[in-house]
Amino acid sequence: MLLADAAPMQRSGLRMALAAADGLTVVGEAGDGTEAVELSRRLLPDVVVMDVALPRLDGLAATRAIRDARLPVRVLILTADDRDEHVIGAIAAGAAGYFGKDVPADELVSALRAVAAHGAVIAPRILSRLLTRFADALPDPATTAGNALDALTDREREVLIHVARGHSNAEIARALTVSETTIKTHVGHVLTKLRLRDRVQAAVLAYETGLIKPGS
Repeated sequence: MLLADAAPMQRSGLRMALAAADGLTVVGEAGDGTEAVELSRRLLPDVVVMDVALPRLDGLAATRAIRDARLPVRVLILTADDRDEHVIGAIAAGAAGYFGKDVPADELVSALRAVAAHGAVIAPRILSRLLTRFADALPDPATTAGNALDALTDREREVLIHVARGHSNAEIARALTVSETTIKTHVGHVLTKLRLRDRVQAAVLAYETGLIKPGS
């Protein structure tokens, strides 16, 4: 992975926090957004851990540049600023994850693994806030033609509800008393059947169809 943060001490702290995680290797560090894009082109890391507040080129613009260059690189935003407009901007720019810098190390490691495996993860508190904000703008399920969820089995619907609540695969596995591998398979089936790109789109669809209500 590549670390992109303007503060050397924060990069150092993050590097140390991730050092104990098996299979995670820091291949480079960038102090600004332009450098993050240049190193992404040269090193092709699986994941760039990107701050929003970067000099020369901010984190959202750097994320967009990586996406537009069609690099096989995923971006996880890790920042102290979780304002809704930045989260929405990050998703629009192509980020696959968004977390605050106060995220526990084990949760960050899980998020990095999910993003590297072409998943998408947003901190549950941020996702919950965004979905509640957007709920009023979603169409009334009663007026929606057909039911997009008809293709799902009962267990897949149950898994989708957990995904919409921002739960990780490990958390869903514990709740349903099955293996994490089984949940990963169910999530994959849900995304394939519903023709969705990632878990964020799945969560939005769950609210849009009325499968889950804000605050439930």
